[in-house]
Amino acid sequence: MSATHAVADTAVLTGRSLRHILRSPDTIITTAVTPIAMMLLFVYVLGGAIDTGSDEPYVTYLLPGILLMTIASGVAYTSYRLFLDLQGGIVERFQSMPIGRSAVLWGHVLTSLVANAVSLAIVVVVALVMGFRSGAGVLAWLGAAGILLLFTVALTWLAVVAGLSAKTVDGASAFSYPLIFLPFISSAFVPTDSMPAPVAWFAENQPVTSIVNAIRALLDGQPAGEDLWVALAWCLGLLVVAYAWAVATYRRRLR
Repeated sequence: MSATHAVADTAVLTGRSLRHILRSPDTIITTAVTPIAMMLLFVYVLGGAIDTGSDEPYVTYLLPGILLMTIASGVAYTSYRLFLDLQGGIVERFQSMPIGRSAVLWGHVLTSLVANAVSLAIVVVVALVMGFRSGAGVLAWLGAAGILLLFTVALTWLAVVAGLSAKTVDGASAFSYPLIFLPFISSAFVPTDSMPAPVAWFAENQPVTSIVNAIRALLDGQPAGEDLWVALAWCLGLLVVAYAWAVATYRRRLR
């Protein structure tokens, strides 16, 4: 099968998944609601008691972690939709047609990118209303967007694994819960040096902290330094592992 044929198949199946979202836009709204609620809670209820060591508004410090929570919340729907396709037998029907085998998965992954991009935009708009300000230039914004894109792709392929492996609807989306709460044990909400030593060690050496620090530096218009390269390494490493795992699980499921 030619590459052109495979791309065309992927485009058709992506359009199918996007139409499902357009028919139920509450998916995107629900994805954005929880992170926005968390942002409101921390800024207006808890933020006054948190010392970040910076003069910037707390919402500016908080936003990178909230964006990662938005992605973690959003990819759960990829797992859910893929599980429904499998249960409904539509995947088997697609495989009986002369289409690329990987087109089904890529259709869900690209749909996830679009849906999460819309959710992220909604969260950023709300943050601007709450006082978020950025001194970043165009290149810095593009850099931050690139990291978020890479993180979304990596988590989406992990969601594909969950959707292929789940036995129930609840199980298909439950995998995202640890991902949503992982930013709480990182530099997303408070500096890691304010944590007890064992917790601080974990926070400083888990992927979310480096990714948050890199995005925060870029949005502040500051050099991201080592955090940028560590964040990229984590995202790329997770992407490679999740993609290989998803492909292996998909082939095993088809057999």
